[in-house]
Amino acid sequence: MALWAAPLVLMLLAAAPSARAQTIPPTGVGSAKVVPLQVTGPAANRFNLVIAGDGYTEADLPKFRAEVDKHLNVMWSIEPYKSYRNYINVYMIEIISAESGIDCDSSLTSPRRDTVLGMGFWGGCNAGSVQRLVTVNNSALQRYTALAPGVSQRLAIGNSSTYGGAGGANATATGGNSMSALISPHEIGHSLGNLQDEYDYYTRGVYGGCYTGGEPSSAHHTLMTVDQMKATQRKWWRWLGEPSLSGGIIDRYAGGLYFADCVYRPSAHSIMKSLGYYYDQVGLEIMTQRIAARVNLVDGSTPTAAPVGNKDTLWLDTVQPVDHDLNVAWTLDGTAVPSSANRRTLKLGDLLLTPGQTHTVTATISDPTSFVRDPAIQSSTALRRVLTWTVKDETNPAGTAEPATITGGTQNARAIGRGDVANVVVSKPADGGVPTVAWTLDGAPVTAPADGRTLKLADLNLGGGTHTLVAKVGESTRTWTVDSKDAVPTVTTSTPKATLSQPGAEIPEYIFEGPFSFKVTATDDQPGYVVTEYRVDGDGWQNFYGWPTDANAPFQFSVTGTDIDALNYGRLPYGKHVIEYRAIDAAGNISAPKKFVANYIDPEKSEVGTVGGTVPATLALSLGAAPPVFGTFVPGKAADYTAKQLATVTSTAGDATLSVADSGANPGHLVNGTFALPEPLKVSATSPLGVGAEPKTIPSTLLTYPAPASNDEVTLSFAQRINANDALRTGTYAKTLTFTLSTTTP
Repeated sequence: MALWAAPLVLMLLAAAPSARAQTIPPTGVGSAKVVPLQVTGPAANRFNLVIAGDGYTEADLPKFRAEVDKHLNVMWSIEPYKSYRNYINVYMIEIISAESGIDCDSSLTSPRRDTVLGMGFWGGCNAGSVQRLVTVNNSALQRYTALAPGVSQRLAIGNSSTYGGAGGANATATGGNSMSALISPHEIGHSLGNLQDEYDYYTRGVYGGCYTGGEPSSAHHTLMTVDQMKATQRKWWRWLGEPSLSGGIIDRYAGGLYFADCVYRPSAHSIMKSLGYYYDQVGLEIMTQRIAARVNLVDGSTPTAAPVGNKDTLWLDTVQPVDHDLNVAWTLDGTAVPSSANRRTLKLGDLLLTPGQTHTVTATISDPTSFVRDPAIQSSTALRRVLTWTVKDETNPAGTAEPATITGGTQNARAIGRGDVANVVVSKPADGGVPTVAWTLDGAPVTAPADGRTLKLADLNLGGGTHTLVAKVGESTRTWTVDSKDAVPTVTTSTPKATLSQPGAEIPEYIFEGPFSFKVTATDDQPGYVVTEYRVDGDGWQNFYGWPTDANAPFQFSVTGTDIDALNYGRLPYGKHVIEYRAIDAAGNISAPKKFVANYIDPEKSEVGTVGGTVPATLALSLGAAPPVFGTFVPGKAADYTAKQLATVTSTAGDATLSVADSGANPGHLVNGTFALPEPLKVSATSPLGVGAEPKTIPSTLLTYPAPASNDEVTLSFAQRINANDALRTGTYAKTLTFTLSTTTP
């Protein structure tokens, strides 16, 4: 099943110059505020995403903040942004516009708005452009985003609920459309990754025709066959045959670069073709390289420019991906240093260096990500760095011991996920000491590998709920909240023609005649927008964005699909389909998928009839014909006497209870005339279907049934204690008991 999402085009158009002054006023219209939304490290060594809003008045700013939160959390649910979130600083620029909205929304005759960044549809109200192309005044955007500590990628969000955006030197998107949060990563794919559109048309509804050019420069388009790619080891040959992250397998699919034929792409659908899906592996490899290339894997280290002493301690601090660790390999004169793997420090004094010689020590830092298979990228500075020190044959004077402290580490302004890797950066004492990092989880010590600078939470198998993680070095600490509780996804469907499953079934099955709809929502105990996703028949996971024209509306399936702006949504053939759904919370935790079965039938060829029967309400208890009889009680002898009786229980209720009571003289005790045994009579019941307990005194509940039962064979057991000093009267001790089967549900 293919869900065709509305495409956006990559164009480099300059918007008309803004008439607003080139200076930024301190207050009022045109003023701006920089809000750090996520700071993972120094701007000089991070990928700095700067998001600026246009067409938001001061009263509109809460709306802008909510839209940015959704845009970001959707982005964090998509690789590689999810795994490399810690490489990214995010700064939001709150710009106050004079008017709400942006230009030509949504027609060329729509009003021009007085906004700071001059954003507008139709490529800036250009009749020769396309309606969905939203441009921005690039010079104004650069001026305002320069307020942030650093800029690696600009994203301008316009105050509009109409679908639109653009990629180029700067990315643009509207803020309030149901699919707006999916426009951002698509356009950044253009701006940052130089990924091309995979659409098979340029103008909606117009056949794209046959591509007639030469072999495309685009990494994810080709004219070659699968065999040619393998033989020449070009394009996406390393990924061929792999399950695509966007559904299906990596292969060769017709269409792309706005042509329907004669050019091919790697996947049936990816984010560069159909919004809502992920990048496939070809695009993911490129985007991983582009983000990582903006960041030095080494945040800081012992200087390499001058020789170090043979008793010095070498140190380095690395950046930290969200869900995996970087590898660190140390060598001395070309030979691996024993027991040094993945350590961030190396004490040269422990190596027993040969006197009278100089030595060379190297540290190779590499990222073992599975997102990259190209050796050229693996060996590039994006994923690999090498530090080299010359060790002189003399000792530097030892410095003065200083208190060890934590100087940085994984951000703790928000909760981190149960699969994250937490790390700390520690001070480097002048005396060459290596501070010890002590980790505790909910107050209990936990052990970190290597030199303790990082801790993989996935190895701790955390239970649900929230946890407190603390790293301590000396007297300084760093504390994180760990969110280990999934968001809870819920699905609602349109009313089915019939339900084939039992009420409360784990995987419900419905029959739908004609079009049907479903909606996925989610709740979480932590703040932040929760992303919901779904997939059909095991195809690629898709963001659940609602209906293309209404984020709050359910998504609809039909055999023909629904055409909106010359694109088709929700086409689904008749037959049985499995629809799965899940939630991703703000900390990145992915809930276990839930599912339902949709049996979609043709109303013109099928008719759903109903056949069935009814079961009357039944509570039946039958005691055995022969009453239970104890053996002869012996005076002066302490003994326990037992007796049994069979009973049969039938119940159609959702729950039932078997109880025993006694309304006669001396309740709960056997009696002989006016005499009663001192010890109470005890009764218990056992059953293959019910839940019983230890023998109980009378009155009491003997047995509970959590579900209906038919002809359940119950054994009633009676116990009587006789003490050695009990005065027993000649005759028969007996008691008439009342057994009752009752229910609280129909």
